[in-house]
Amino acid sequence: MSEERIILGIDPGTTIMGFGLIRVKNKKMEFLQLNELDLKKYTDHYLKLKLIFERTIELIDTHHPDEIAIEAPFFGKNVQSMLKLGRAQGVAMAAGLSREIPITEYLPKKIKMAITGNGNASKEQVAKMLQSLLGLKTIPKNLDATDGLAAAVCHFYNSGKVTVGKSYSGWDSFVKQNADRVKK
Repeated sequence: MSEERIILGIDPGTTIMGFGLIRVKNKKMEFLQLNELDLKKYTDHYLKLKLIFERTIELIDTHHPDEIAIEAPFFGKNVQSMLKLGRAQGVAMAAGLSREIPITEYLPKKIKMAITGNGNASKEQVAKMLQSLLGLKTIPKNLDATDGLAAAVCHFYNSGKVTVGKSYSGWDSFVKQNADRVKK
């Protein structure tokens, strides 16, 4: 009996949300899809969050992923940008949690390290390595899609190891691990 699972990787953003899907069968990766949700034409931040939630639900309902890997926001100097990025990530996570799909967060450096062996690799280096690993014919112009795919591949490489970042199997799990962040 072969274990088959699908991993959805998400690179959250309020301008572009990148995502990629892989199938894992007999401990081998197979490329399914990569794409992006372009939100540049929308000015209403709350509408963007709604669209991120709806697109994530649509991906879940279409591809039935067993797990979701999501890139954690990196800490920048612009507090407003960080807040918006955190909201985008939270909305994508909420979509997965609403369907009771386990979610694991990975720092950008950890994803880059898993794909290229260099935590400081460029987006282009990550995309080229994914092209080689998964036999992609072309690399998209915007590399947010390959960043989403990279999160899925990183999760595949980290599966079975003891620590894979913060992992949530549902709302109860999230609340237990984040009691300080949740108001009763």
